[in-house]
Amino acid sequence: MPIIHVHVIKGRTDEQLSELMESLTNAAAESLDVKKEQVRVLIQEVPNKHWGVGGKPKQN
Repeated sequence: MPIIHVHVIKGRTDEQLSELMESLTNAAAESLDVKKEQVRVLIQEVPNKHWGVGGKPKQN
């Protein structure tokens, strides 16, 4: 059972996250020759202040 764990900066819409899940599921199922029902996608949203870019917290 493939498990895909994704970290994204908080602020995406529910629709965007659903589309991401669907796209990742389809890609994994096709690439690994498994059923879509076997793919798991976990999305963890991270606040800007906890996401570092160039050694500093990402700002809006």
